Amino acid sequence: MKTLLVTLLLLLAGTAQASTLRCGSALISRDDYTSEVLDKCGEPLSRDFLGYREVVDHYGFRNEVQVEEWTYGPRNGMYHFLRFEGNRLIRIDSKRGN
Repeated sequence: MKTLLVTLLLLLAGTAQASTLRCGSALISRDDYTSEVLDKCGEPLSRDFLGYREVVDHYGFRNEVQVEEWTYGPRNGMYHFLRFEGNRLIRIDSKRGN
């Protein structure tokens, strides 16, 4: 049981998820638009197009939105991965570089 707990903790320590990220003196957070992130953080190290995702709005209409992942870093040894769906920031993950 102890081994399982230690293993799970080590796996979780590899990446961290946050709802905000500091870019210089500015902060970006979930639900920001891609244009806001570009203004505050500048060009990312890389931009990856991941495909499309189907979403259903409040009225029950289905739409396909573009999914992208932007990578920033290394900043103080950390890489930051920003996932956008439909030009809105939905997730910020951070991982220590090797």
